[in-house]
Amino acid sequence: MDHFTGEEVGMADATEPGPIDYLVVELPDGTTSLTDVMCAELTGLVDGGTVRVLDLLIVRRDDSGAVAVTELEEIGDPGLDALRGSVAEILALEDIENVAAAVAPGRSAVVIIWEYLCARRFACAAASSGARLVAQGRIPTQAIVATLEADDH
Repeated sequence: MDHFTGEEVGMADATEPGPIDYLVVELPDGTTSLTDVMCAELTGLVDGGTVRVLDLLIVRRDDSGAVAVTELEEIGDPGLDALRGSVAEILALEDIENVAAAVAPGRSAVVIIWEYLCARRFACAAASSGARLVAQGRIPTQAIVATLEADDH
């Protein structure tokens, strides 16, 4: 069986995006940037062609509730060097304010917006066939776990 490579639908010229998601990860107390393990995993996902990072920033909320934002270009971690210059910086001020409201005072969180490139190939194949995406969504992990646990009983 031949595998789909993307060339069949002109992937180089494709404009169909894959699913785009966000993650907000509150960092351990006292941590103000991604850990080495997090950097290694993220760059591995990017290098492996699984995801494309569209935006990444750190939101810090001090004990009084004041918010500071550090963009990717300002994060001094060399583990993120491969991502610099490639992000689109798509988060708006309102998005950042919503994230900051979820971060506990005195803590920091990393915010990542990424596109799933593995699903992009299917989206391109569908578009080249004349199909169109009419809906997409994300099922919260907690809902899946609850359903699986209910099925076990």
